[in-house]
Amino acid sequence: MLVVLGVLFHALGGFASGSFYLPYKKVNGWSWESYWLVGGLVSWLVAPWVLGLLTVPHLLGVLRQTPGSTLAWVYFWGLLWGTGGLTFGLAMRYLGLSLGMAFTLGLCAVFGTLVPPLWAGTLGQLVGTASGRCILLGLGVCVLGIVICGRAGLLKEKTQTQAEKRGTIAEFDLRKGLGVAVFSGIMSACMSFGLTAGQPLATLAAANGTNPLFVNNAILVVILAGGLTTNAAWCLYLNVKNHSYTDYLNPSFPALRNVVFCALAGLTWYFQFFFYGMGDSQMGPYRFSGWTLHMAFIIAFSSMWGLLLHEWRGASRLTLRTISLGIGLVVLSTVVVGYGNYLAE
Repeated sequence: MLVVLGVLFHALGGFASGSFYLPYKKVNGWSWESYWLVGGLVSWLVAPWVLGLLTVPHLLGVLRQTPGSTLAWVYFWGLLWGTGGLTFGLAMRYLGLSLGMAFTLGLCAVFGTLVPPLWAGTLGQLVGTASGRCILLGLGVCVLGIVICGRAGLLKEKTQTQAEKRGTIAEFDLRKGLGVAVFSGIMSACMSFGLTAGQPLATLAAANGTNPLFVNNAILVVILAGGLTTNAAWCLYLNVKNHSYTDYLNPSFPALRNVVFCALAGLTWYFQFFFYGMGDSQMGPYRFSGWTLHMAFIIAFSSMWGLLLHEWRGASRLTLRTISLGIGLVVLSTVVVGYGNYLAE
């Protein structure tokens, strides 16, 4: 039942992440860097501290007790993850929700799942157990699904006119999008590395009376501070370079309405890792595999939104069958990984 509960929490986190970009579509008249910064302040600063203080007793004391080297590594991985977050938004602009999420987060799933056991030297142990082999099989199914989703994107590129592509995704550009998605997928996996490096912090949180479901919230405060540093620096640079700092006080556009939608997007984004942390605490000895589950659920839900928003309108039947097969395999991978964790228990 604990594994089932863990998978459910990962599904909730995947739904939050797969849906967070929708409120940004309601922002009018602001440049990308302006609405990304406002939403980011909520998701990387306000939400982590508010929910961290509510769920982690003596949070400041826990941070003071944590060795400086641990905090430095967690913050460092957050900085690198922040570069992935920056380019993640560009991947959505160029590829759309369904294809952009599938490609970017699929790569993120591969790196984020395999690197922690490689770093710890335990990958060989996984191959030697039935549960470990099942989890690696699930990862392979996820990779196959990603490749097929990429194939669907190529088919869409070939069969649709430029006007049809831009009618569903205003800035559709497969070449730019895939290049950005590769970089973003690799760097976004640093969130998984940061959570692994921050386990001593989670242990201290538990020792100070934190519910096991919420121990990772203490780590998120530090990781997301690193992400905020990278994203805020770049967005402010673009605000100055593009003179888009005038967005915030431009009387021609409803600033309060834009802020509300940015805040909603930022809060929804944060909940992906709030629920991820809860699911992570229930995954047993193979907690690293939860990263694959998380990414796969995000791909599944974002693909659902992409289909509902008609991002594939005008695509051929072959293209639609191909993207459906890719999404189906990604969803299947969550079942295989979940069963692998069940065997471990």
